[in-house]
Amino acid sequence: MGFLSRIRRLMSGQANPVGGIEIYAPVSGEILAIEKVPDVVFAEKIVGDGIAINPKGSQIFAPIDGTIGKIFETNHAFSIESHQGLELFVHFGVGTVELRGNGFNRLAEEGQVVKKGDPILEFNLSYLKEHAESLLTPVVLANMEDVKSLNKSHGHVEAGKDVIFTVDL
Repeated sequence: MGFLSRIRRLMSGQANPVGGIEIYAPVSGEILAIEKVPDVVFAEKIVGDGIAINPKGSQIFAPIDGTIGKIFETNHAFSIESHQGLELFVHFGVGTVELRGNGFNRLAEEGQVVKKGDPILEFNLSYLKEHAESLLTPVVLANMEDVKSLNKSHGHVEAGKDVIFTVDL
């Protein structure tokens, strides 16, 4: 958890969460190892650890209750901070930034408080299959410094309904 997150928790009197914090699938599809993403920044866990999803469907949802931090201008990625201070980053595909927003539509706004399963972005899967380098969608925990363990799920997941990993602080 980041320094400011720890300060906010201390000031609010909020205790450290007991048990694991569940992170839900932001998009439906098949879970793959983060190392399979054809981008060194994700595959080598430079921005954080997590999983990748080979996506299906047409929307990306909030993986946890929290506040939307940044939605990229091209609408292909966003960050969200949970109430416990977890900082998650969801990035649709590889090479999608070069599409300059084509194939994506923003459904939420920066600073918006959302609940798990709220729609954040919409995407055109057939367009992206044709134009993106890869559709593998990394979901990473950016602030790993205070995480004791990250228990990753496997298999097919449904957006907003299935846990992709559990974080122990």
